[in-house]
Amino acid sequence: MGSFTSAGGLGVTVAEVDRDTGALTVLGSSDAVTDPSFLALGPGGEALYAVGESAPGSAAAFDVSGDVPALLGPVRPVDADGPTHLALAAGHLVTANYGSGSVTALPVLADGSLGEASSVVQHEGSGPDGERQEGPHAHQVLPDPSGRWVVSVDLGTDSVRVGALDPATGALKPHGETSLRPGTGPRHLAFHPSGRYAYVLNELVTTLTVCRWDAEEGRPEPLGEVAVLTETEPGPGSGPGSADGPVRAYPSEVVVAHDGRFLWTANRGHDSISVLTLDETGEKAALVATVGCGGRWPRDLTLDPSGQWLYAANERSGNVSWFAVDAETGIPQHAGSVEVPAVSCVVLG
Repeated sequence: MGSFTSAGGLGVTVAEVDRDTGALTVLGSSDAVTDPSFLALGPGGEALYAVGESAPGSAAAFDVSGDVPALLGPVRPVDADGPTHLALAAGHLVTANYGSGSVTALPVLADGSLGEASSVVQHEGSGPDGERQEGPHAHQVLPDPSGRWVVSVDLGTDSVRVGALDPATGALKPHGETSLRPGTGPRHLAFHPSGRYAYVLNELVTTLTVCRWDAEEGRPEPLGEVAVLTETEPGPGSGPGSADGPVRAYPSEVVVAHDGRFLWTANRGHDSISVLTLDETGEKAALVATVGCGGRWPRDLTLDPSGQWLYAANERSGNVSWFAVDAETGIPQHAGSVEVPAVSCVVLG
């Protein structure tokens, strides 16, 4: 689990998972990196990678074979500010740098540690929201299911960008950019298990943009938007308003069921998890329910490998909640939580 050390978090925290009950038991933590807000697990599960969401930003590898995370090699600069997301692709770690609006590639060495940055691709552009879209803000980066492409989602420019990463040199070459509806503020993307569709969760509006994914061309084709909240729906966690006025929702994470039948989103402010059904192809999504997230400001959602348990990292209430997923309806049922201050991310091995 990752957390914001600048807000009282413990850094990178290791927990034991009870596969029968979904329960987490905290074992140990490391604050060797400032604000390790997002994590990615390496092959085999013994190496864990973290961004340091600071200015200047950094990335680090940890040995998590024991109860306490231990740095694996030096902490590396990403040559950018505010990295918020990372993923493994073509023998490299790639980071999405929100502050600078760029994507960085760093080689993963034979021992699992990181080498110095091999490539930085700077995004350009802006959007209509003067406060949030004054320039590019890369918010997520991940490989596509075919492994041929690196896909990045930019909130500041309302676009999804695709690049090709050379595994030998670490050079990340821009391939294309697809524009989404202006002002939507795309944040995170998840692929359908078939690899034929991608779902882009927007942060500045409460919608999901469904795209057809062309792996041959390396291009998403937007098909339309689907609501992830209803306009009149009160927030299950914090209520529909406050003394300062209505609560605005900021969707944060999107997760697709392993069998492609359901999709879930986390909604900050509304403090909820939305449940959407997907048709047999994956092209059509429909909102069917929302449930409380078990805390406040759910920044991340993670589905366990079995598909039975869904975890929500609730940043402002400082806890991780877990839910039993109903196999017939996809609706999560709250089953427990554990205290993790300023938590921002959960990954499961």
